[in-house]
Amino acid sequence: MPSHIVYVEPFQRRVRGLIGGRTVIDSERTLLVHRPGIPPTYAFPVEDVAGTVCEEETEAPGFVRVVWDAVDQWYEEDEPVFGHPRNPYHRVDCMRTRRRLRVEIGDTAMVDTTETVGVYETGLEPRLYVTPGAVRMDLLVPSPTTTYCPYKGTASHWSAVVADATVEDVAWSYEEPIPECQAIRGLLSFYEQRVRLVHDLPSAVRVLPEASVAPAATG
Repeated sequence: MPSHIVYVEPFQRRVRGLIGGRTVIDSERTLLVHRPGIPPTYAFPVEDVAGTVCEEETEAPGFVRVVWDAVDQWYEEDEPVFGHPRNPYHRVDCMRTRRRLRVEIGDTAMVDTTETVGVYETGLEPRLYVTPGAVRMDLLVPSPTTTYCPYKGTASHWSAVVADATVEDVAWSYEEPIPECQAIRGLLSFYEQRVRLVHDLPSAVRVLPEASVAPAATG
């Protein structure tokens, strides 16, 4: 979204919020409010909210918004929603590809394959996932770390033990991804900040014509 625009649209799903098993929000008239740089937020008619703190939604007179963490559990229809409302314009495509992925920790190659799955997600750089059969799983141990993505699901993490040194959380995998992302079930991807990652994916800088790349701010 351009920095000066806030986009408000009807959200044609029943949205509910519960605290301690008690319904405090129940609305068939929800709005979805898109502000630049942050996930969308819900806005509700004031009469659809009771029993929790809310504040006026400045972009929609007569509507209020509720801080996400003020509610124990959110639902769209009868499906639980975690993290934040999903953006209906956010897309995740998982595609089999022959792009190469090589992963190194020090002098040890963890992965070197062209049997990969490319994940192309709105607003993010593409990433490559690989089957455990292409990974030195003998050098990985499960980590207690988990993270949640509203568009893919809950990710488990893996640490590497190489030459008696442990590198924490070098990789992640979705063991039970949401239905739209079943193609990456059980596959691994690696953090480029924690390993040496070699791939042939295009970057936005390579794709965009030079005139389309915004200059750095000065002053």
